[in-house]
Amino acid sequence: MGRYKTKDALAKKLALAGIDASSTSGGKLATIVQHILKHKIHGITFSPYIEGQGPGTQITEEQVRERLNYILPYVDWVRSFSCTEGNEQIPAIAKKSGLKTLVGAWLEGDRENNEKELVNAIKVAKDSHADILAVGNEVLLRGELSEDELIDYIMRAKQAVPDVPVGYVDAYFKFVDHPRVTEACDVILANCYPFWESCPAEYALLYMKDMYHRAVRAANGKKVIISETGWPNKGTSVGGAIPSEDNAMKYFIDTYRWAQEEGIEIFYFSSFDEAWKVDKEGDVGAYWGLWDEDGNLKYV
Repeated sequence: MGRYKTKDALAKKLALAGIDASSTSGGKLATIVQHILKHKIHGITFSPYIEGQGPGTQITEEQVRERLNYILPYVDWVRSFSCTEGNEQIPAIAKKSGLKTLVGAWLEGDRENNEKELVNAIKVAKDSHADILAVGNEVLLRGELSEDELIDYIMRAKQAVPDVPVGYVDAYFKFVDHPRVTEACDVILANCYPFWESCPAEYALLYMKDMYHRAVRAANGKKVIISETGWPNKGTSVGGAIPSEDNAMKYFIDTYRWAQEEGIEIFYFSSFDEAWKVDKEGDVGAYWGLWDEDGNLKYV
């Protein structure tokens, strides 16, 4: 995980820095978050959108570079979501910056656009800009494609780029519910969100561990990566899951302590706050970033 190579390395780093790792106060939590980021996390999800933008916006290479520079010093991997509208530029720029890439092809009910996404994603992979290719993101959860259709897209990608691991991103339980999809994947990319399942913050780490291990059992020996997890700092609560700065920081810290102890590869959600997400997720959708919409680290 990042630069940490031994089980207790993170705790030792914090101790050497004079930080009480068991602290629960806001200022000290922020200091721990900063130290974890300073020594790099495994990966983060990345969308290059700025205020007033969202899916449908054509993204320039300059904007990708500018947004990527904010997170570059703090991660080893970056995960993108789409290979159209300029997002297909992200992997090459990230690779040239020294990052590894989990490249997403966005699938939905629009079959014509799906073809564009898949063709572009395959080209990205053939150009050696994808370390892992993710064909689809929560399309089963949203009910926009059938299992057979999804498997067909996955198999086409595997046949086109046999040297690149190909997987599919969805909620952890979908790999239990759809064993044929799990079998089609080279790697299991599981989204684990205690927040969206109304879990109180004090039990969130235990719940995420259970989510992960359910995906591991379904994977039947295949590698499992947590492709998304996170906690918002503002917005409306979901049952017992309460957005707050302290809860968001504690969840981040607990996540990376566990990741280090167990060697779990995690892509944290998300890089930036994005206002466009309120349309589908409510007010809380705008506040999942470690950085705000202007690129300022939120926990300082």
